Amino acid sequence: MAKLILIRHGESIWNAANKFTGWVDVPLSRRGRAEATIASAKLRHYRVDVCFTSLLVRAMETAILCLTEYEEICGGKTPIFQHAADDPEWHGWDKYEGNPNEELPIFLSQALDERYYGQLQGLNKAQTAEKYGKEKVREWRRSYYTPPPGGESLEDTQKRVIPYFTSRILTHIKHGDTVLVAAHGNSLRAMIMKLENLSPEEVPNLELTTGVPIVYELDSETNIVDKIILN
Repeated sequence: MAKLILIRHGESIWNAANKFTGWVDVPLSRRGRAEATIASAKLRHYRVDVCFTSLLVRAMETAILCLTEYEEICGGKTPIFQHAADDPEWHGWDKYEGNPNEELPIFLSQALDERYYGQLQGLNKAQTAEKYGKEKVREWRRSYYTPPPGGESLEDTQKRVIPYFTSRILTHIKHGDTVLVAAHGNSLRAMIMKLENLSPEEVPNLELTTGVPIVYELDSETNIVDKIILN
């Protein structure tokens, strides 16, 4: 059986400050790095074949910490970021063929970035709730259809996540690989909606804790056989 491991990045500095982050490229906090290290310990009995992450540093940091704290997770291979040719800093990395016996690829994609929070980015969540009301802010954060001012709804996010998920990530699942995806609350919620056939009405109650791996065991048709949350 193939395995799909989803992990929301560890706590970021703005998570700790209770700020809306979205596309702002904020690194992990000390606690966030510890969460990713603990996640690696929980994953040390899994051997990852390929990893996917977003272009945001908090997800990239989490991926690297998960893969490198325990050598057996990579099977002794070296994790290497695979930059795309349309990356302005690509430096020819897309032309490096690599050595699959010695290297584990980490593919980067903007499709896996967090939901864009528009005008809310950088604002304190509690203060925003005081200004607009708790219910309105919850609707912006958790509903499927309603975007925050100037930002993306979860529906918008899903429209960019799912094509990439289907064409790139599920391809490895069908080959029987163990896949690690280190991403964000909303890009992962979009994937889980697809995997678990959740409706837009069910998704507001879907909460993902920072740094906690979720392991899906999937058959060749990508149907869920088992699900384990490694709290």
